[in-house]
Amino acid sequence: MRKFAKALALLLVVGAASPVFAGDAKPFTDANEINLLDLLPPPPANDSAQMKAELGEILTIQVTRTPEMSARAVADAEENIWRFSDVIDNPKFTKENLPKFSAFFDRIVETEGAVVDPAKDVWKRPRPHLYSDLVKPIVPLSKSGSYPSGHTTLGTLMGVVLSNMVPEKRDLIMARAWEYGHNRIVGGIHYPTDIEAGRISGVVIAQTIMTHDDYKTEYEAAKAELRTVLGL
Repeated sequence: MRKFAKALALLLVVGAASPVFAGDAKPFTDANEINLLDLLPPPPANDSAQMKAELGEILTIQVTRTPEMSARAVADAEENIWRFSDVIDNPKFTKENLPKFSAFFDRIVETEGAVVDPAKDVWKRPRPHLYSDLVKPIVPLSKSGSYPSGHTTLGTLMGVVLSNMVPEKRDLIMARAWEYGHNRIVGGIHYPTDIEAGRISGVVIAQTIMTHDDYKTEYEAAKAELRTVLGL
C-alpha cells in the first residue's frame, strides 16, 4: 500500500476548482458518497507478520523519539487548520482575522469524520496501546478504530486544500501535512498503515469535494480572504 500511497501523493498538485463562506459546520460529503470500505484494503490482521512488524516500528520510535519530536506530536493532536501556522508564517494567520476561512475549514474538519468514522467502526482495528501494553502513547488516548487514521486523513485533506489556496508554499504545506500524519506514529496512537490509508483517504476526499458547488463557492471566498489578509 505504500507504493499506492506514493502514487496518490502525486495527485496533490491537482488544482482546485473555482471555489464562499460556510455558515454551519456541516460536512461537504460523507460515507454515502465516499465509501472507504470499497476504496481501501482492510488493515493487517491482528495475528499477521505485518501487524507485528508495525508494532516493532512503533516501539522503536517510542525509545528513539526526541523531546522535540514528542512535543510536536502532542501539539499535533489538535485537529484544526491552525496547526499549519508555522509554515504559513504570518502573524495575521488567525481565526479572528479570517472568519470565512475559519468557517470553511470547520466544514473540512467535519467532512473527515463523516467519511472516516463509519469505516473505522466496521474495521475496528485496535489502537497500538490496546494491542500491546508495551506501547505508551504520549497523546490523548482513543478507543475508536485505528484504521484509517482520521488525523492523517484530515491533515492531508487540509494540506491539499490549503496548498491550492497558497501555491507559493505548496511544498512546505504538504511536507507539514505529511509530518502531521507521521506524528500519530510518533505519539504511539497509530500504525504506519493507518497513516498510509489516511493519506489516500485525504486525497480522495479532496478530489471529490472539489466537484461540489457549495465547496467551490465557499472555497473561493475563503481563499480570497486568506490571500488578502496575508498580503499575497
